[in-house]
Amino acid sequence: MNERDSYREPVTHRIPRGIVAEATARTMFTLTRHPPAPELAEFVEYHWILRWDRRGKPPYEQRVLPNLSVHVTFFPGASGVHGPARDVFSHRLTGRVQGLGVRFRPGTFRAFLGGPVRDIADRAVPLTGVFGPAASAAAESVQNAGGDAQMVGAIDNLLIANPVRLSPAARAAAEAVEQIARDPGITRVAQLCADTGLTTRSIQRVFAEHVGLPPKWAIRIYRLNDAAQRIVTEGQLDYAGLAVRLGYSDQSHFIRDFRTVTGQSPAEYARTARVPEREPDSHRT
Repeated sequence: MNERDSYREPVTHRIPRGIVAEATARTMFTLTRHPPAPELAEFVEYHWILRWDRRGKPPYEQRVLPNLSVHVTFFPGASGVHGPARDVFSHRLTGRVQGLGVRFRPGTFRAFLGGPVRDIADRAVPLTGVFGPAASAAAESVQNAGGDAQMVGAIDNLLIANPVRLSPAARAAAEAVEQIARDPGITRVAQLCADTGLTTRSIQRVFAEHVGLPPKWAIRIYRLNDAAQRIVTEGQLDYAGLAVRLGYSDQSHFIRDFRTVTGQSPAEYARTARVPEREPDSHRT
């Protein structure tokens, strides 16, 4: 994954990415991120473009940790609207492919969906079911584009074609997620309620309607993405100390949560995340 400096997010809040085994991923595909058109800035965090060439090489299974964003993807055989997820996402890389995904700001996609985001949580729905027949033409434009600007332009035009607005409830949901992203010290829903001024019942309702997952799970996703990043970057870790820093009452609770989200213990995750896999010699180019 060769991430270029085409787009740098503000450092005021965290955006969970969670590419598993990132050292290996760098050798398997290229990734660039691009800002949306100004009209879409309050809805879209960024566009991401992937390219890979596995011709003459074995397929590669890429895993990504769950996050709160709705992703709209335009890839051959893998286009769709992907709701916020509780499980690790996995995609098999084969052949030569280019495609684009749109990462929506959590809390804002209901304006495009026209219904509760909880209805698409942990699943994907067809592009045309949300964006109509024009989505097929946009997907074709992405595949035939000669460069990143053309790809981004085609999808920006698709999203701008039917202008939408954020409701007050959607803004409240988006701002609540931003509060979690800004403040790693938020480890309980009661703290989030105190910071946002929303009651527990209200925050549960706006998260179900506009984010798609409960606020408790949202907090967990940010905490465990933080843990995954620290495991990869900080070398030998004291997991009991890390659990305390992340606001867990004990190490066993942290390990259970981490395994629930990633499918691995922290030690297992560390082993697979830090050591790049080698291509078989017979498939090297």
